[in-house]
Amino acid sequence: MSYRRIISIVCVLLMSGMAHADRLKDIVDIQGVRENQLIGYGLVVGLNGTGDKTSQTPFTVQTFKNMMAQFGISVPPNLEPKLKNVAAVSVNANLPAFAKPGQKIDITVSSLGNATSLRGGTLLMTPLKGADGRVYAVAQGELVVGGFGAEGADGSKITVNVPSAGRIPSGATVEVASPNPFQTGNTLTFNLRNPDFTTARRITDSINQMLGQGTAKSLDGASIQVAAPADPSQKVMFLSVLENLEISPGEPSAKVIINSRTGTIVIGSAVKVFPAAISHGNLTVTISENTQVSQPNALGGGATVVAPQSQVDATQENNRMFLFEAGTTLDDIVRAVNRVGVAPGDLMAILEALKQAGALRAELIVI
Repeated sequence: MSYRRIISIVCVLLMSGMAHADRLKDIVDIQGVRENQLIGYGLVVGLNGTGDKTSQTPFTVQTFKNMMAQFGISVPPNLEPKLKNVAAVSVNANLPAFAKPGQKIDITVSSLGNATSLRGGTLLMTPLKGADGRVYAVAQGELVVGGFGAEGADGSKITVNVPSAGRIPSGATVEVASPNPFQTGNTLTFNLRNPDFTTARRITDSINQMLGQGTAKSLDGASIQVAAPADPSQKVMFLSVLENLEISPGEPSAKVIINSRTGTIVIGSAVKVFPAAISHGNLTVTISENTQVSQPNALGGGATVVAPQSQVDATQENNRMFLFEAGTTLDDIVRAVNRVGVAPGDLMAILEALKQAGALRAELIVI
């Protein structure tokens, strides 16, 4: 049976109505189809006195001299130009998977020296290289800077956002297409964004059920290899059908995520606890300092004396103990915690204590 015939059958099956699930394209990536990072080094000119201080950034002067030499202009070695309108910058971009020569991509420009602002600057032609050292794009254009700063004569200043970085929409032109294995070979490999053996098995079973046994095979808990037509045009049609295949992913493992910096706590729906009793009370110590003045009578001798008086009080909340039964779910945990009224910091301590006691059936992750 030809691949065109198989694709037609799959389209009919997909349109026949399936239970709501995630599309394959939303849970997997195609191996080899990826962005590539590009980076370059260049100069931004035309700044209004907010460029690099050349006495502290000699590489800016060196780059300027090298650029002038390329245009046949020789700068005397003993001359140090004051380039307050020039800034050395790094330029980075992401090259899309199927970008072709002549297409435009966005770039980000960031100051490398001590330039205070890149607002109003123009990036000179800058080659962008990949990790292999090849030039894949060339960048140039006027910067769009969202931040700004102002400084007074007395040294006071104000800064809004980050004026030392900006973007150039469509600021780079692709010169060379990045290598892509998609057009070669007769197989495709899907990599799960969240590796899971159950999800990998369900994807394999769904593809084999539609296209025949042996079409797909699970390599591990994160990768599924699928036989595909060798012709690139047929492979595109084949993949356009597969990526819309609806899959019911396996339930994620039980996890509790704690962000100790922000106090954010996320409890997964699969989290359960073994039987445990918890009592959590807050001890509050209050120390107040008062001043007592001792003053003699008007006709009596003596001097006025100031005597400090300290008062220390300790109070402890009388919180009730609450019980977690076997197989307690997320709803039960949230309801019990809300009934006691603990703060996020207290909840962190309770969850960590449950984990240490072996009563928390989940992975505790502190970030």
